[in-house]
Amino acid sequence: QLQLVESGGGLVQAGGSLRLSCAASGRSFSSYSMGWFRQVLGKEREFVAAISWTGRTINYADSVKGRFAFSRDNSKSTVYLQMSSLKPEDTAVYYCAADFLGTTLYADANKYDYWGQGTQVTVSS
Repeated sequence: QLQLVESGGGLVQAGGSLRLSCAASGRSFSSYSMGWFRQVLGKEREFVAAISWTGRTINYADSVKGRFAFSRDNSKSTVYLQMSSLKPEDTAVYYCAADFLGTTLYADANKYDYWGQGTQVTVSS
């Protein structure tokens, strides 16, 4: 079992930055590839980024490439999403997710085993 808790969301003006954190509790955090997704009410959950166990491989959605940076600190069982140059269309609830022993970085939410409760990010224009 793995519990995930996101934090760091909030209200920011367009062009601003936020850093989201996702702290994990449970065993063998380094055995999980991790993902960030986001969801707007009434729409499907959207892939944002995924990171491998080691942190050496990272994939990004085209919509955030060059603006967001995904990292992990396995010693702290935490992943981070640094978001810069934020746009109003980035407004959503952001979720972190964990894929146990995942060797492929999936953009499909159904491939992930554990989810956090989400944190709201609102970007004003």
